[in-house]
Amino acid sequence: MYAAYRAALAHRGAPTVILVQTVKGWTLGPGFESRNANHQMKKLTGKQFRAMRDLLELPIPDSRLGDDLVPYAHPGPDSPEVRYLKERRAALGGPAPARRVVPKPVPQPGPKAFDALKKGSGSQEIATTMAFVRLVKDLMREKETGKRWVPVVPDEARTFGMESLFPSAGIYSPVGQNYDPVDRDQLLYYKEAVSGQILNEGITEAGSVASFTAAATSYATHGEPMIPFYIFYAMFGFQRTADQFWALADQLGRGFVVGATAGRTTMTGEGLQHADGHSQLLASANPACLPYDPAFAYEIAVIVRDGLRRMYGPEADEHEDVFYYLTVYNETKVQPPMPERDGIEEGILKGLYRYREAEGLAADAPRVQLLASGTAIHWALGAQRLLAEEWGVAADVWSAPSWTLLRREAMESEHEGRLPYVSRALADAPGLVVAVSDWMRAVPDQIRPWVAQDWLSLGTDGFGLSDNRDNARRYFGVDAESVTVAVLRRLAERGEVKQEAPRNAVRLYGLED
Repeated sequence: MYAAYRAALAHRGAPTVILVQTVKGWTLGPGFESRNANHQMKKLTGKQFRAMRDLLELPIPDSRLGDDLVPYAHPGPDSPEVRYLKERRAALGGPAPARRVVPKPVPQPGPKAFDALKKGSGSQEIATTMAFVRLVKDLMREKETGKRWVPVVPDEARTFGMESLFPSAGIYSPVGQNYDPVDRDQLLYYKEAVSGQILNEGITEAGSVASFTAAATSYATHGEPMIPFYIFYAMFGFQRTADQFWALADQLGRGFVVGATAGRTTMTGEGLQHADGHSQLLASANPACLPYDPAFAYEIAVIVRDGLRRMYGPEADEHEDVFYYLTVYNETKVQPPMPERDGIEEGILKGLYRYREAEGLAADAPRVQLLASGTAIHWALGAQRLLAEEWGVAADVWSAPSWTLLRREAMESEHEGRLPYVSRALADAPGLVVAVSDWMRAVPDQIRPWVAQDWLSLGTDGFGLSDNRDNARRYFGVDAESVTVAVLRRLAERGEVKQEAPRNAVRLYGLED
């Protein structure tokens, strides 16, 4: 075939056609050639091998053969075949390349950029997507490490608030900017440059993950650790390119993957192709992926700082071959300051901590524990207020930045005979435990086996609908009013509130349909 194609390429003056007839199992003998059953044939019999040996004139004597014995044969170190292989290998630069990693720590950024998110946003409403981009923008200004950040975006950089990076970082183009962008008169115009740092790949998730993988493995392939972060519409991440993320794990890649506009109800109006209620579940199947669903900007600061330490920190021999997946939201909210209590950062990183306790109710009031991740924390907080003010139920609200990491730690602890973190965290939390999220219920249900209390999970199973956020959340039964009714129903079953309370709540909140 090589000779035929070479002759065709070398021929001049007339078209050339190559007719290729293929035979499945050619030269394997009559027992294999052109037989569809050969996919089920696991090995050659002695008779079949003798036929193949004779056809190919292999120098293997009968004395080395048995009924089921097929020996290995080597033509010898000086045979034409081996000499040819060695010559070609030398022409290609020697033996197959080996992976050699020389540990090279990256100086850790100072606390200033992280502290900005930990202080909250004051009265300003910002989305967690914007909070992440602001953090990266500040980190890219770091003198020692800023040049190592590699922002990768397939599309919609402005949607994610990344235009603030255009003037300072620039968009990489090997030929620079040879045109006048339509937004040239704006301060944050689309700026391409040979020295650009942002990889704007166009609408190609596969190409973007490939670029991310190249940067994520450069610590080994080039001896230069880079810090890539790939930001995309969450629905278009693990659903479209999960196999590439599996290959990334196999290549021991490191970096931050950011699923923006996450959740099944936060990107309504653009069709179901944007309704992501399951990428956290898909991410949970990747052993090298550390999935987080942060609720607040300060959680992002804690997670990213710990990620930089684990993947690139000063103890280079302890660098972990993991990558982070953060789902963030385009829903603007006032970002609160980080609570000043011991154990908050540990709880964020492990996946669960108590954010706000119930207040102002009698000690014997019915008690509920509301666990929520991502933007669902706001529905839980709304339900906490309704339960207290209108139904006399005390609800503690917990933030659960990672259901998956809670599960992994629990399985590891169980294997080692230790009490899991999630069991210890909830050990003194009385009453019903209710998990709320913008994900299908299988995501929070990951921790169900290790929660001793009565359990109820509320999520967004199904395709959903293209409508506004309020209607979508009412449809799935995860808005504050629906959570309140679900809690009252379970408490009524437990005999902790009056039997008519759920029905009254349904009428009060207009949930009859």
